[in-house]
Amino acid sequence: MQETATDRLRIIMGDEGLERLQSATVMVFGCGGVGSSCIEALARAFIGRIVIVDKDVVAPSNINRQAIAFTSTVGKRKVDVMAGMIRDINPACTVIAHDAFVLPENLEGLFDECLAACSGRIDYIVDAIDTVSSKLALAQLADERGLPLISSMGAANKLHPECLRICDIRETERDPLARVMRKECRRRGIRRLQVLYSCEDPIDLFARGQGQPGERVLGTASFMPPIMGQMIAGEVIRQISGVGCGKAREGGARRDR
Repeated sequence: MQETATDRLRIIMGDEGLERLQSATVMVFGCGGVGSSCIEALARAFIGRIVIVDKDVVAPSNINRQAIAFTSTVGKRKVDVMAGMIRDINPACTVIAHDAFVLPENLEGLFDECLAACSGRIDYIVDAIDTVSSKLALAQLADERGLPLISSMGAANKLHPECLRICDIRETERDPLARVMRKECRRRGIRRLQVLYSCEDPIDLFARGQGQPGERVLGTASFMPPIMGQMIAGEVIRQISGVGCGKAREGGARRDR
């Protein structure tokens, strides 16, 4: 039998799980460090349709952590490079790319435009945006419409992937971005928001002689955003396929007894 790109995935997902992935639509806001690695993993899981939204171009400082950042792609639009990568991995994937800023004032119109292009179906939304106001607007939109959303919290000044957790925003701790999001979600009446965050205390760069008191100096390790993107993709893939949901924790509990 001739080898295919889906052989290994089919073994773990089964025919039905793979079919669900191939018929699914996932929308990802942001093609940066977290978003680009998440999208790459979704493409390798053979998600049938991927909607990507980003207005940025690849910059030299992106090379240390972004899946689409190479010396050859500097200056190119992120959505164009990302779309090319998706098609190179899975030519059968339908890619809908929007070169657009995600702002609270244009989010609903942008989302509805994408929804119409997807025949009214988006199975999961990934928030890999940097701007707090846009993250909150997206969380509110998803909450009001009952759409599954997972939102990435901060990777800056953190070095320990083992501290990453997927939970509701109300369960987060030690994450400066999550703290702001948690407070604003309460204020706006957002009932739930699934997030990936790190419980690691950020490195104190001022103590190391970098920056001034009160100044936000943000550094990012090469491995943290890609791992976060892969973890988010894993959650989306498990939920869509219906394979592996909650099994790791249940299995761990049984072994501990």
